[in-house]
Amino acid sequence: MPKLNENYLNVKDSYLFAEIARRVKTYEETHPDKAGEIIRLGIGDVTRPLTKSAVRALHEAVDMQEVPETFKGYGPEQGYEFVRKAVSEYYAGNGVDVDPDAVFISDGAKSDTGNITELFAADNVILVPDPVYPVYVDTNTMDGKKILYMNGTEENDFLPMPDDSVKADIIYLCSPNNPTGACYNKEQLKAWVDYAIRNEAVILFDSAYEAFVSEPELPRSIYAVEGAKKCAVEFCSLSKTAGFTGTRFSYTVVPKELVFTASDGRQMSLHDMWNRRQSTKFNGTPYIIQYAATRVLSPDGMKECMENISYYMENARMIAETLRKKNISFTGGVNSPYIWFKCPDGMESWEFFDYLLKNAQVVGTPGAGFGVNGKNYFRLTSFGTREKTKEAMERFEKLL
Repeated sequence: MPKLNENYLNVKDSYLFAEIARRVKTYEETHPDKAGEIIRLGIGDVTRPLTKSAVRALHEAVDMQEVPETFKGYGPEQGYEFVRKAVSEYYAGNGVDVDPDAVFISDGAKSDTGNITELFAADNVILVPDPVYPVYVDTNTMDGKKILYMNGTEENDFLPMPDDSVKADIIYLCSPNNPTGACYNKEQLKAWVDYAIRNEAVILFDSAYEAFVSEPELPRSIYAVEGAKKCAVEFCSLSKTAGFTGTRFSYTVVPKELVFTASDGRQMSLHDMWNRRQSTKFNGTPYIIQYAATRVLSPDGMKECMENISYYMENARMIAETLRKKNISFTGGVNSPYIWFKCPDGMESWEFFDYLLKNAQVVGTPGAGFGVNGKNYFRLTSFGTREKTKEAMERFEKLL
């Protein structure tokens, strides 16, 4: 009989979005007359189609696959050089220097933020914000690692700062944040970088929503902060930036400066470890996806993407305006596609989820799914269509 990884007994029975799907399905089955009226503003999936340049590039890449001279089979696990260079140039366009050799191409930031835990021993102490994207917690729970929480609350604008009395080895930060939409400024990120360097810790920085940052003084990468390459790994994705939720493309930056001393005194490079891990467990992102991503990351490609992002941010403005009318406090919706607000009338978040679904046929995300501090909060996304978002807000305003 095999011995199983019993750490899985400590993982919640149902992943947050699976539980949402279950409740919605139950409602649809018991209220078939209302099923067609449901508006989903919960999961962060996009509704705008791929940009024209991305689609053209996909067609070009597919056509290459039927010609022997341009056919591509297995590619480098790290990603083709042309796309890693495109990522580096994209960073440069935002004023940040990233070595193409530090870039690893993958199929999603969710995959990489979960898989990178394998590089760290089980006795590392993990520090995550609460509320937090569930993947950070679940994957470290599966590994049996000790997890500490830093409180994100209304009082600190859901942006917890380092506490020198707390010692951690690995720190998860997400900015703009999922679920709260809050965004660290440069001084705040510098405080985290300094903390990590003092404690010889590593920051795992999720910048999946960096393209939504509209205020120029806010950093879109942790590498905009001096010293970050000595302590930080950054994850990013085209899922929301370019609508690649179904196309799957991401990049992880592991600077070569991240070198640590093993117990026997040997030097271990996190960059080399991740490269070795990927070469064993990952056969690379499809060529056609990397080819299209390169087109997306170009200035012309990003111009098209920003048109879609502007569309979503107008939806966010509509949601925010509705909350203001109802005197409901919230964060996000400016530099982020997420709007995080306090549930009305002191409701807990799952109670409000059921109330909103039953009475307005609108689906959001209960804050409790993101941690203890989300118990009385709720997340809406701006990724719906304009018509559906407008209708949802009309129902929301009428209901409350």
